[in-house]
Amino acid sequence: MPAQVDVGPKINREDEASPWAFSAAGRGLGRYRTVSHADGIYFWDTDGRRYLDGTSGAVVVNIGYGNAHVRQAMIEQAGKTAYTVRRFFASEPQIRLLTMVTALAGPGFDQAFLLSSGSESVEAALKLARQYAVVTGQASRWKVIARMPGFHGATLGAASVMGDPDHDAIFGPITLSMPKVPAPFTYRVPDGHDADSYAAYCVDRLERQIVVEGPDSVLAFIMEPVGGMATGALVAPDHYYTSVREICDRYGVLLIYDEVMSGSGRTGTFLAAHHWPDARPDLAVLAKGIGSGYTPIGAVLAPNRIVDAVAGAGGYQHSQTLAGNPLSAAIGVAVLEELVRLDLMANADRMGHLLRRRLTELMHNSSIIGDVRGKGLLNAIEIVADRDTKAAFPADRQACLRLAEIGREIGLLMFARRPAGGKFGEWLMAAPPLIITEPQIDEYIGLLGQVIAIYEREIGR
Repeated sequence: MPAQVDVGPKINREDEASPWAFSAAGRGLGRYRTVSHADGIYFWDTDGRRYLDGTSGAVVVNIGYGNAHVRQAMIEQAGKTAYTVRRFFASEPQIRLLTMVTALAGPGFDQAFLLSSGSESVEAALKLARQYAVVTGQASRWKVIARMPGFHGATLGAASVMGDPDHDAIFGPITLSMPKVPAPFTYRVPDGHDADSYAAYCVDRLERQIVVEGPDSVLAFIMEPVGGMATGALVAPDHYYTSVREICDRYGVLLIYDEVMSGSGRTGTFLAAHHWPDARPDLAVLAKGIGSGYTPIGAVLAPNRIVDAVAGAGGYQHSQTLAGNPLSAAIGVAVLEELVRLDLMANADRMGHLLRRRLTELMHNSSIIGDVRGKGLLNAIEIVADRDTKAAFPADRQACLRLAEIGREIGLLMFARRPAGGKFGEWLMAAPPLIITEPQIDEYIGLLGQVIAIYEREIGR
């Protein structure tokens, strides 16, 4: 990787609010501005300042804030029952949501299991894959290969397939870290490679890793079809997806798509998997957008062949207290109804093309934007100290955190990421709610342009 360039003023990490809310008066909540309300793609704080949400929270709020249909569904279901344990009752909202999700997911995703978050849903998918292997006479299969870098959740089970060396250094001793293969980056690629050849190299590394581990010991390969926070909206060349599918088939390895961020319409189709129909995964995981931030909810999608085998051998050994509760299910139904009624998947596709075009124009007029990438309304802009060499800013400059801080000061909310201490670069996510309009894209780009210009002045560009 090119040498780091030492420019610009340092940002004190103490200026960033701690994500851990020890108390409202201490290092946690008291360091944040306080939200008053939100509507559409905007927030207002208690001082009356308005903010455009450029990243849908943590890339969650697909249908926007303050949706009246969802609010009414909450009220109506709360007036009936907010909870029942599945051992006693199914609920009408649960049945409707499962039917809607599998219909939108299409062939090969015949069954769905509702949970309460993305991390839990990833773990549930891993457990389903393992149980399927056991009941079909493949009990030797237990290893799950993942990508470096990669992110699949915050719980310890999900952390076992996380690709982040800094995270492993802290939590490795209390979890079982699974084998990793390189992610097919398209911007920073090793010398002698372009995006296509590096994707082919990454595919070869996957096959080699399966062989090294012992094919009969490898249960699954998990990946995000469009990258999230760990890879900054990474979209690999098309041949990567079909080659991965072929290798998994060759060795009897299950392919799991983590669509916690890329699913529920975010990339212009209900699943990002739909962009590569010849590379369909065996299991897919949803969360975030399926509830659009109105409730914690997730889901695992599976084909009948896997579910029937597990069910026929005594049933799926997994249960959570709040999974599939009627209130969350009713909210999920209302969210998906709005996704369809407002044609938001098509809007994500149209506005995504427009947003990337406008971001690319901004890049050509900037000295610190090195790359624009993504699909639909899941995008990122790579921030660099030197566009020619692709050198990142030094870690102690915290460039993306400073850019996000400037954004908050002028009314633009942005999610900044510098995973693994910047080993893989740093970026700002560009993922506004799917309801965004063309004039609002213009407003977003105008604010982002101001943020970039302010930071460039600060570092003397």
